[in-house]
Parts: sequence; C-alpha cells; structure tokens
Amino acid sequence: MPTVSRQRTNSSQQIAILAVRSLYAELVLYPKPGLVSLRDNGSHADMDASCFMRSLFSLRHYFRDIALAGAAGAEFKVLKQLGIAAEQRMLKATRGINTHRGAIFALGMLSAAAGYCLSNDGVLTEATLRLALISQWGQALAEHSAPEDAPHLSHGLQAAKQYAASGAREEAALGFPSIFELALPRLQQSLREGRKLHLAQIDCFFTLMAHISDTNLYHRGGATGIAYARDAAKNFLQQGGTANSAWLRLAENYHQEFITRRLSPGGAADMLAASCFVQLCQEEFSTARIHE
Repeated sequence: MPTVSRQRTNSSQQIAILAVRSLYAELVLYPKPGLVSLRDNGSHADMDASCFMRSLFSLRHYFRDIALAGAAGAEFKVLKQLGIAAEQRMLKATRGINTHRGAIFALGMLSAAAGYCLSNDGVLTEATLRLALISQWGQALAEHSAPEDAPHLSHGLQAAKQYAASGAREEAALGFPSIFELALPRLQQSLREGRKLHLAQIDCFFTLMAHISDTNLYHRGGATGIAYARDAAKNFLQQGGTANSAWLRLAENYHQEFITRRLSPGGAADMLAASCFVQLCQEEFSTARIHE
C-alpha cells in the first residue's frame, strides 16, 4: 500500500492537473465579453492566448506544491509565499504581463483546501472544500490585506481602495460565496437542463459578472463600467442565457461592446476558472479516500 507521503504527492499532482485544466477551460471559452480567448484578444492590447498558455505552463508546479502544503496543514504565511513565488514565475513567463494574478490566489487557496480535505477526511465535496478553507485559513485571510501606503498596489487593489470594492481576499475569507452560492448552482442548473458543458460555463460566467464586485472592471471603467457590465450580464440571463436560441449573437454583441469600452471582467474570469476547478474536483475525488 502506498505511503501517506506518496498518496499526498499523487493527490496533489492530480489537483494541479485539474487546476491547470480549469484555467485552460476559462481561456478557450468563447464569447466572454472583453476577455482573451483563442478567437481574439478581447479588450487587451498587451496579451493574447499564447501569453496565457505560457502563464499556465509556469504555474503547474505551484498548484502541486500549494496542495501539498494544504495537505500538511501549513499556515497561511507558507501558502502566501508560494503564491508570491508563483506570481514571479508567471511574470517572467509572460514578460511582465499579469495574466493570472487573481487565479494564483483563488485557485491556489482552493488547491490547498483540496489537499487538506483529501489528507484529512479523505472526501472532497463542495461542502468539505469550503469548510476546510474557512476553518484552516479563514481568519488569516480576513486579516490579509495590502498596506494602505503600499508603493506598488496592483490595479485591482487600487480600484478596490478607490471604490471601496470587495475583492478576492474578502471572498476567500468567506469561503468564496460567489463560487459556492452563485456560480456552481447556475453551472449545475444548466447541466441539469441538458445543456453542454461549455454552454453551462457561459451561463456561469454571466452569473458571476452580474453579481461580483469585479475590481478589474472598476479599474478599467470605474463605477459606470461595472454598472454597464452588470446590466449586460443580467439582460443576457433574463433573456434565458444559453437556453435562448439567439444567445451567441447576444453574447458576441456584448463582447464587441466591451472591447469598444475597453472593459475586461477579469475577476469573473478568475472565479469562473475556480468554479470549474471545484466542479472537476468533485467529479474526480468525491468518492476518493486517503487512509492516514
């Protein structure tokens, strides 16, 4: 029988594979208003799909390592250092372009929680994943914020400060309510109604865009930009989402309008990838066991 160490390594490697698959699923999904896909660069002049692929490749070991750290019950400061190192590798791979900073944080924390679940309870579900995240690192996440006088705040943090908007850190401290209470239920509803996975992911993405406080949108468009994005997403969903036979034309029209307005809902993209990750983990590990 494999040793505990070997079991943890194998599980962490599989978690990493699922994390990378989730980021790839977000990249290839089209149309996502304003965002990079294999079709076009959306509202971005500085990045394209090949840039995202280099970024993905640079992160594969990070997700394994943070899952291993989570399995060992590491403190948040350890996870934070792994995330910082991963961000540095990402920026080197992309020549300084921020493709996945938000995903490094969100998917990293979920990967750590997945590692913890498999190492302790042996079962990974939506409920156990969220409980692990809150119980193990919730307090540290709540206290985790950039200093007000930090000289190099990210664009997202600058927008959060200016508009008093919540972001990924607040989401994580609460166990990612936008993922577990909004995105996943919508994804699963669309699947139950018989739609293919990529259509369910489109519905999931628009649901996120309609509700979350996306600091990327605040940065690019201010309060007016995020209001427009939310109204567009709500209109898409009110017209039936992908159940509407004209969904593609409607979504592509919004895509072009977002490009014109230079809007990019990167926060919704990160949460979409994280939602895909949770869904994949449930499929892969819901009946798995690791016996300590």
